[in-house]
Amino acid sequence: MFKGIRYEFENISAKALNPRDKTLNPRQKENFNFQKVASTLADYGFNCIRLSDDWQGADFIACHIDGKTFIKIQLKARLTFDKKYIGKNIFIAFNQDRKWHLYPHDKLLRKKVEDQKTIEELIENTKAWDVDGTFTFPRIPKKLEKLMAEYAI
Repeated sequence: MFKGIRYEFENISAKALNPRDKTLNPRQKENFNFQKVASTLADYGFNCIRLSDDWQGADFIACHIDGKTFIKIQLKARLTFDKKYIGKNIFIAFNQDRKWHLYPHDKLLRKKVEDQKTIEELIENTKAWDVDGTFTFPRIPKKLEKLMAEYAI
């Protein structure tokens, strides 16, 4: 009965996908990343439910096996802060160097870093934050590496 399915699967390329692969369109990349982070969160007892549209700023909900913990998560390509997420109890998930990070948006935004400034104070007075309302770091900056290690999963 499964002989045909096995044959079809064997004809699919066994090459692992790279999310930076230019052959994946944006929706495929987002689907790929959702599956990867959901797999990582499963190791912590979470079941992830993908939402068809951003609900209260979330791409998906992570439900813990304790039956009490539900996390609204926005999937991003990099460390991101956005004014539209403030006050929505949103967590941000992103991958850098094959390591997933999951952080509470508002809490991290207001956390002090080495020079005793909050991240919000570090990014204020930039066009991205003041005009566009969003600020992304292409990579985790050196001064935030220690802090972001706490949010690595």
